[in-house]
Formats: sequence, C-alpha cells, structure tokens
Amino acid sequence: MKKLGLLITLAALAGLLCVATAFSQEDIMQLKDPAFGQNQRPAAVFQHDMHNEKAEIDDCAACHHVYENGQKLEDEDSVGTSCSECHTLKNQGKQPGLMLAYHKQCKSCHVAKGVGPVTCAGCHQKK
Repeated sequence: MKKLGLLITLAALAGLLCVATAFSQEDIMQLKDPAFGQNQRPAAVFQHDMHNEKAEIDDCAACHHVYENGQKLEDEDSVGTSCSECHTLKNQGKQPGLMLAYHKQCKSCHVAKGVGPVTCAGCHQKK
C-alpha cells in the first residue's frame, strides 16, 4: 500500500514538473522572421515578459512601434505584426532594412541602458 502511495505521489510530482516546464517555455521569444531565409547565425532568443520587467518596459510600443509619414505614433503599437510587414530586407530611404531595424532596436536600447548583450554572440547564441 505504501508503494502505491509513493508511486502516485511521484507521478503527481512528475506531472506538475511537466506542466511548470510547459508554462515557463510559453514566454520564450525567438526573433525569427521568415523574410530572412537562411540565417548566418541562430535567431536571438529571450524571455519576453522577464526581459520587459527587468528593463521596466511597460509600453509595448517601446519595441513594437508604428511610424506614419516618418513620425512615430505614440498611442499605437504593432504587436502581432511581423517586422517584415513594414521593413524590407534592404534599407528604403530613411527606413532601415529588417536586420538593421532589429539591431538598432535592441542594441541601441542595451547600449543606452548599459545592460544586456551587444555582441553578435551575446544575442545569437549557437547551440
């Protein structure tokens, strides 16, 4: 009888660990846009909510911005829109190309705040 109780307890703990692991994976973001095709390095990966909490970013538009006629719209964000819907692979006048847009968005914030990775390998970690 004790063995059955122990087996049930262990099975329940294993189930809880699986559920906890699944939920912890939900927040992991991979900055991978199909417009790039074959990448030279792996896509940048980070925990979205934890990143924003640590960086004290409350406004989605801080990263997911919207521009109209060259002006950033303060009350709008582009959450749910792929970056490649606005940014082409190559620069278009003053609008940066897709790779430069990602790099300027992330790296310039990391440099300004003095935290976070700023090297290629810091964001694009090989497995």
